[in-house]
Amino acid sequence: MADKVRWGILSTANIGRVRVIPAIQKSRNGVVAAVASRDQHKAQTFAADLNIPTAYGSYEELLADPSIDAIYNPLPNSLHAEWSIKCAEAGKATLCEKPLASNAGEAQHMVDEFARLGVLFAEAFMYRFHPRAQRAKELIDTGAIGDVRFIQASFTFDITGREDDVRLSKPLAGGSLMDIGCYCVNVMRLMTGEEPDRVQAFARIGQRSGVDENMVGILDFPSGVLGHFDCGFRSPATNFYEIRGATGRIVVEPAFVSEPTVESVIRYWDATSGSAGKTITVPAVDQYQLMVEDFASALVEGHPPRYLPQDGVQNMHVIDRLYASLSG
Repeated sequence: MADKVRWGILSTANIGRVRVIPAIQKSRNGVVAAVASRDQHKAQTFAADLNIPTAYGSYEELLADPSIDAIYNPLPNSLHAEWSIKCAEAGKATLCEKPLASNAGEAQHMVDEFARLGVLFAEAFMYRFHPRAQRAKELIDTGAIGDVRFIQASFTFDITGREDDVRLSKPLAGGSLMDIGCYCVNVMRLMTGEEPDRVQAFARIGQRSGVDENMVGILDFPSGVLGHFDCGFRSPATNFYEIRGATGRIVVEPAFVSEPTVESVIRYWDATSGSAGKTITVPAVDQYQLMVEDFASALVEGHPPRYLPQDGVQNMHVIDRLYASLSG
């Protein structure tokens, strides 16, 4: 394999256009070599706009291309399992958008198939690669705020006017928990290093969409940490988490999505800092670039990615339990 991983993009999804493809093109160890759509003209237009050399009119053609080393899969959630497994069968390392699948069973099947075939696989939760998340985790682990008592997370935006968006499609495994609440679940698991013993969710289901358009959830962790989150498509944008300990608290905002040219700020209070608190400035980075570079390094150098795909299965288990609690 060449020093630079040759990526193929499975579909012309907007997340690829706006975030992931530019990140790969800036990366030190990857190039975007091809894109595939089920519409040849759409693929060619997309490729021309983004300076991608090859455009395919079917996903199968992309997977059959022997020059492609890795696939980025941003298809709708309901198609993650089917097409990621096809990538594995074609011998293509695959970075799959979050959430990993429609449910934990599908996710485990994906992970098992990649392991059986010896093909690299990872979930594209980009926020974990940003130094602000790592810095927040360091503050917790070094006892800067004492024993953690609560974690609060919020991720919302207003989807009004986009009623045909895939996020509002039940057959495509849409819903606010699947799309953005999954970040809230993931950051609580990341910061505690635990899986919750108990979960409970309450939601507002869209009459037209049939999916959870607004949700709140509670996670009870073995160490005694209580987590609560809200996610939704019908309110102004929020994008933060707060961790409160016995002697202080940490606020990270923005937390999950941010511009790659803008510095991040972590606000931090401890028992000695008074009401003013402290500010930790984190330099601007492209978290998508850090993610794709980690994946490409794992592929070229033959080591696991920073975050193992089984973590995606565990996240889906919590999501499944939250959905099951709605009818409890």
